[in-house]
Amino acid sequence: MSTFHFKQFSVKQENCAMKIGTDGVLLGAWAKIPEETSTILDIGAGTGLIALMLAQRTADSKWIEAIDGVEINPEAHQQCVDNFENSPWNHLLFCYHASLKEFDAEFDETYDLIISNPPFYEEDEISAQKARATARSTQALSFIALIRSAEKLLSQNGTFQVIIPSKSYTKFTQICLDHNLFLERCTWVKGTATSPIKRCLLSFSKTPKQNIIENTLILEEKRHTYTKDYQDLIKDFYLKA
Repeated sequence: MSTFHFKQFSVKQENCAMKIGTDGVLLGAWAKIPEETSTILDIGAGTGLIALMLAQRTADSKWIEAIDGVEINPEAHQQCVDNFENSPWNHLLFCYHASLKEFDAEFDETYDLIISNPPFYEEDEISAQKARATARSTQALSFIALIRSAEKLLSQNGTFQVIIPSKSYTKFTQICLDHNLFLERCTWVKGTATSPIKRCLLSFSKTPKQNIIENTLILEEKRHTYTKDYQDLIKDFYLKA
């Protein structure tokens, strides 16, 4: 499907190696957006899906000033720009064509919310398709590089929110801790009640929290029968939700 239609916007994806998937939708719907958030950055914007979801969610906010994306792949960047321009919130959305390293070096402002559905395949798991491999491989953007930039670009009271494989939880949270980013919220994601945990949604801040909010989200009761919790989470986006 080259164009994916949501309730309030559409996303073209034919020129992006990474197509729209559950991970991005989960993160865009799950992310907490504090009331006074004024600036948002989506690292590795791809199609622009997550930024568009956050634009929809903040459409009535009097605080929001800018929702930016940064995307290294030229084809994906152009696709993201087109999706932004064709959305109802094109006055808020902008995508930079740069690597995170380049963006980090040149950008002096900070963001109240930094969000990312980062690459997570290790070298031995890289797919044969080069563009898809670049989009998903830790060769393209390591956890350390992502977290280091998040620490620099995040405002003092801001949050850094991601979705990663559950097997990477310990490694990722430790790197964040090493960079003074403290876990404040964690949702474990399971396909069904009996299936293993595959993903975790994580939120970090620059202030240590005494109590971490932790829960589990189950997506399906059975094949193609979605749980109420999952439906409630994505109901504002999916046409059939």
